[in-house]
Amino acid sequence: MKGNKKPNIVLFLTDDHAAWANGCYGNPDIVTPNLDYLAGQGIVMQNAFTPTPVCSPGRACLFTGRISSQHGVHDFIGSDPDTVDKNWMQREKLMPELLQENGYETALIGKWHLGQECIGKQGFDYCYTIGPDFPISHRGERIHYRGNEPVQRSGYMSQNITDDTIEYLRNRKDENKSFFLVSGHYATHSPFEGHPERLVEYYRRKGVDTFLKHANYPFGIQRNESLYPSRTDRKEALCQYYAGISQIDESVGRVLDELERQGILENTIIIYTADHGLNCGQHGLFGKANATYPINMVEEDIRVPLIFYAPNYLFSKQVRTEFVDHTDLFNTLLDLAGIEEMKSEKEKRNSPGKSYSCFLTNTEPYGGPWRDVQFCEYGPVKMAKWKNLKLVLYPHKDQNLLFDLDRDPDETVSFYNDERYQGVIENLRILIERHYAAYVVDEFNTQNYENLPRYNNIVAWKA
Repeated sequence: MKGNKKPNIVLFLTDDHAAWANGCYGNPDIVTPNLDYLAGQGIVMQNAFTPTPVCSPGRACLFTGRISSQHGVHDFIGSDPDTVDKNWMQREKLMPELLQENGYETALIGKWHLGQECIGKQGFDYCYTIGPDFPISHRGERIHYRGNEPVQRSGYMSQNITDDTIEYLRNRKDENKSFFLVSGHYATHSPFEGHPERLVEYYRRKGVDTFLKHANYPFGIQRNESLYPSRTDRKEALCQYYAGISQIDESVGRVLDELERQGILENTIIIYTADHGLNCGQHGLFGKANATYPINMVEEDIRVPLIFYAPNYLFSKQVRTEFVDHTDLFNTLLDLAGIEEMKSEKEKRNSPGKSYSCFLTNTEPYGGPWRDVQFCEYGPVKMAKWKNLKLVLYPHKDQNLLFDLDRDPDETVSFYNDERYQGVIENLRILIERHYAAYVVDEFNTQNYENLPRYNNIVAWKA
């Protein structure tokens, strides 16, 4: 690190922004000059994943460095009164708490979705968040919460989140302290309507319908789209989704400009990622893993964008291909901040993730080969991906799937019963069993999912 002061860290954590919906991941239709700049001048993690492809668990994995079978959040947290202000993370020590203990000021702006929605958040010195009502309109009147104080806001939510982010940067309590700032955007989430017309109309004229003719997903029942009317006109919904991405890109640019204006951009590590991915017509789906019964683990759900930018700290202009996920990001950010957990705390955390800071800084190599298997879970559904082979295991064995993405990149054919794949299926099954046996907390073992608390959309796990 440069100098004695720890680097500032700005983490953009967007809801539902899939990896495929980025120019730096190969999408030619997206207009995102600011994200493209970060990617071109920074580092792109080409194979970044979420450990659980739905909102609350994906976020919990990032902030705890632990998987759902450890922290116990297996599905999205609802907005009913019993769940809104419960602290779902109270038994965990979060990344912002560790940063606080090591001299950082911590701030959260925008979406949280881990409880404590109308009050101050665990581990954060400053909070200005969008509250508990999901899904919500992207434009109009809304109550935000500055700590415990409700504040009436109007206009576009993305612009409000950005205004609040810049307000925090301009009014930090102690300018001599390094800060950790989470800017949580929501514009890529449903409903797919209400984004700035100037952006939506651009994509309408561009004719973006790339994914809208794909075949239906053959391995589950699609959820009833009448529940989500903004998805019924799929071409319009895709244009709205892209407009939301462009609006977030504008927000990223405004924050970069403010950091530069204050002369602190060169002392700041910027990270852009998402809690999970999304389908916008791929596989005939418009939604994430819970767009089908039983839930799916298609690539569009589990892959997330992950971009690092900090030319003064990192070895820039790289594209890395290692399999990484949010538990790794937890450990990597602590490493970049120069924080070493006490041995007892590290053993208690038992994080499956590892720091890959050496890949980012071009320093001494990681101690041994990096893993070549990626695991994901959603309730009792478990997945292992090795190279381009992906095994998905369900409670009902007759639903198990094996995809060969080299032969079938659209995941339309399962090779689970193909004799040629039985050896790799058995190897991946053993790896899944060993992985979760090493990390699962008995209380949150989804083999007993019928007994877990009904705080969420748990029915999506079933056939």
